[in-house]
Amino acid sequence: MTETALRKELHSMIDSMPDQFIRAIVPLISCITEEYWKPIIEPASPEECAMIEERAKEYETNPGSFVPWKKVRRG
Repeated sequence: MTETALRKELHSMIDSMPDQFIRAIVPLISCITEEYWKPIIEPASPEECAMIEERAKEYETNPGSFVPWKKVRRG
C-alpha cells in the first residue's frame, strides 16, 4: 500500500473515531511527530548578523526603499 493510500486510510479512521478515542491518541501522535515538527533554528553566523545590521541601518535611513512583504508575496 502506498503512503498516500495509508494516509487516506488513517484520515478515514480518525474521522470515524468517537471523540474520547481522539483525545486518547493525541499524546501518541504528538510524541511520534514531535521531532518532525520541531523547527531547526541555529544562531546566525557573524556574517549573517552583519548583514542584518546593515539592512536595519539601511531601513532606518530610507524606509521607502523597502518593498512590503505582502507586495513581494503577490509577485
